[in-house]
Amino acid sequence: MEFKQLIFYFFSVVLVFAAAMVITVRNPVKAALFLVLAFVSAAGLWLLLQAEFLAIVLVLVYVGAVMVLFLFVVMMLDINLVRLREGFGEYLPIGGLVAVLLVLEMGIILSTDQFGLKQMPDPGSLPADHSNTRELGRLLYTVYAYPFEIAAGILLVAIVAAIALTLRRRKDSKYQDPSRQINIDPRERVRIVKMSSEKKS
Repeated sequence: MEFKQLIFYFFSVVLVFAAAMVITVRNPVKAALFLVLAFVSAAGLWLLLQAEFLAIVLVLVYVGAVMVLFLFVVMMLDINLVRLREGFGEYLPIGGLVAVLLVLEMGIILSTDQFGLKQMPDPGSLPADHSNTRELGRLLYTVYAYPFEIAAGILLVAIVAAIALTLRRRKDSKYQDPSRQINIDPRERVRIVKMSSEKKS
């Protein structure tokens, strides 16, 4: 077995273990940390496929920004762990059935003639001036231009929907009314008080 295959199996085992711990561990902070480990392992697999740009983006964007935000939100919120553990056994049979179906589907798909070393050989060595970023940009904006724009539109709609759902009028929330600020009398904003000067003794 070659050294590259050993590295592949190592990252794969770590990735599967971290992904399993994300959904099985009870502490949300530990789950977020295991998700960081899963992202780093996936970045290692991207490096083996000679996709350095995707690996760097995965580490910088997801591990460096998104997961830090997740950790801040999880640690700032007062999450009731006892309430989260309630009803775990009720959904366990359905979750196990879905997991078995997913494993069977992946086995059927990967066992066909569409996948394998003959159909998908190991990527050969690339020249020194090869740019993954240029190739990725060329594919995104030429071959996959329409799916890329559709995904961007879906994300935009999701952002607008999330803002619309969270911005609800609450009685305890403080907000400013711009119309009242504009229509106010200027004399009520500032009051000039005349005071006589005093000499220091």
